[in-house]
Amino acid sequence: MHFYKYQGTGNDFIMLDSYHEDIELSASEIKQICDRNFGIGADGLIFIKRHPDYDFEMDYYNADGSSATFCGNGARCIVAFARKLHIIEDETIFIAKDGVHNAEINDNIVKLQMRNVAAFQEEKNFFSLNTGTEHAVVFVNDLTQYNVLKEGREIRYSKDFQPLGTNVNFVEIKNNYLKIRTYEKGVEDETLSCGTGIVASAISFVIKNEFNSQSKKTKNKPFVVDVKSKGGDLKVFFNRENNTFEDIWLQGETNFVFEGIYRKIN
Repeated sequence: MHFYKYQGTGNDFIMLDSYHEDIELSASEIKQICDRNFGIGADGLIFIKRHPDYDFEMDYYNADGSSATFCGNGARCIVAFARKLHIIEDETIFIAKDGVHNAEINDNIVKLQMRNVAAFQEEKNFFSLNTGTEHAVVFVNDLTQYNVLKEGREIRYSKDFQPLGTNVNFVEIKNNYLKIRTYEKGVEDETLSCGTGIVASAISFVIKNEFNSQSKKTKNKPFVVDVKSKGGDLKVFFNRENNTFEDIWLQGETNFVFEGIYRKIN
């Protein structure tokens, strides 16, 4: 099986071309292939497929083999992969499990349009919202020393998010950017970056600070939030209309890492 490896700010993915050739894998096979010790190793696996109404279809799976609704960095990477396969040029409209997405690619920078966010919950210790998949956002101090694995696992499996669980983002507010670390369900570990989590964190930041002078100043204008993850820098752009966040875009680097042939050995 011919595979391709991509990464978007450290979030890495195995890409399979099911656009030109049908490829089917079981959940256990996907889990084995994504295993960093016994397989290729990745945060997730993505099939690119044909679709009658769009440039292509994105079919995403977590590293544990479970199907997921969406992955922001994975979507940015599949746009780069689609261009490599000459399916698209510098713009595209594609479909994923959470709906239709637009994207633009310039060299290795991909700008991806996300779904609108029309609902969120503000709890005592965190924000909860869906940016293509479920996220909890927790604002903390001294993120470098924070125990993301322990605290993230506790929230991910807490009764508030049963039975499906949630991804958990820990955010430190700096002078002109957000610093983010994420615990991802399906990977069950901290990842170097999480696109949907970064968007959720940027929106939560605006909600948290909606009454400060900066938010008032930028009312009815696009918000631009700079974000630093362990794997690199991204930007989030969006508008707010009452309690709906719309025209949301996630922008950052993507990189082709390598390609190869995977042969299963029993």
